[in-house]
Amino acid sequence: MSAITKEKKASIFANFGGAEQNTGSIEGQIALLTERINHISAHQKANKKDFSTNRGLMQLVGKRKRLLSYLSKHNLQGYRALIEKLGLRK
Repeated sequence: MSAITKEKKASIFANFGGAEQNTGSIEGQIALLTERINHISAHQKANKKDFSTNRGLMQLVGKRKRLLSYLSKHNLQGYRALIEKLGLRK
């Protein structure tokens, strides 16, 4: 039930991480988590009583928040560019 194919993951890391093989970049990881969060949020809208998926969604949001906090402490310009590019913090 993976919503993210290998090609899509590679394109996310190419756009945000600099290269397809740079899977450890903070920006790429945040973009990948955002993609997964958006997919699971759509599932949650259709299945309101799916509480285990809701718990998983909250864990992903927390992980993304921690990574964004790390990025803001170490690279403020990169943080601002990333949240602008992803459309976060409206």
